Amino acid sequence: QVQLVESGGGSVQAGGSLRLSCAASGYTYSSYCTGWFRQAPGKEREGVAIITTADGSTSYADSVKGRFTISQDNAKNTLYLQMNSLKPEDTAMYYCAADRRIMAWYGGRSYNCASGRPRGAFAYWGQGTQVTVSS
Repeated sequence: QVQLVESGGGSVQAGGSLRLSCAASGYTYSSYCTGWFRQAPGKEREGVAIITTADGSTSYADSVKGRFTISQDNAKNTLYLQMNSLKPEDTAMYYCAADRRIMAWYGGRSYNCASGRPRGAFAYWGQGTQVTVSS
C-alpha cells in the first residue's frame, strides 16, 4: 500500500526558509510523477512544483519560481521542497502527491508530468504539513 508522509512544516517569518520532506513507502520513486500542492483556507488546492523521478525534470508554479526547489533522494525514497524567501501568501497546508503515470489522461486531455498536471491526475496523497509565514 502506497503511503506518503510529509514533514518539515512550521511557522517562520517572511523571508525565512523551510524544507519539506515527503517519505514514500509501498513503491519506489524510480519512475513516478511526484509533486507538491498547497491549499490555503478558502482556496482551491494548487500545484506548487512537480518532478519526474526518472529524469529529474521539474515544473514550478509562477508564484514560487526562483524561490522554491523540488528535489528527490531516490535512495531514501524521499521528496523534498526547499522553500526560500517565504512570503505570507505562501501560508497553506502543503501536500505531497504521487502517480505512477508519467503521461496521465484527465479531464479530457493528457498531461505530461514535466508540464504539470491538476490534482485529479494524482493517485496518491499525503496528509499534509502546515506552513505559516508571518509578516
